[in-house]
Amino acid sequence: QNEKELQDVVKQQEEKLLQLIDKSGEVMRLKAEVSELKRLLQRAETEAKVLWEEMRGKEHQVDTAYVQERVMLRREVDKLRLLLVEKEDENMRLTDKY
Repeated sequence: QNEKELQDVVKQQEEKLLQLIDKSGEVMRLKAEVSELKRLLQRAETEAKVLWEEMRGKEHQVDTAYVQERVMLRREVDKLRLLLVEKEDENMRLTDKY
């Protein structure tokens, strides 16, 4: 009887350990994804800043395609920023959970 209980406890501990390993892998994947999103966000912000600086000197020579591209980049930055916040929130939930 005691041996059976001990085997059950060991089995439960092994299952918990495997679950933790799975969660650890998920956390690592999410951290890599957050890192990539931060990199993309930085790149988009840099591009937008360069475009803004170029626009500042050309107030009377407005190119519609240029402005549309600039707006598109701003939207992309905003979208990436939102994704980053969502992933950081997800990471915090996982970190708090485990």
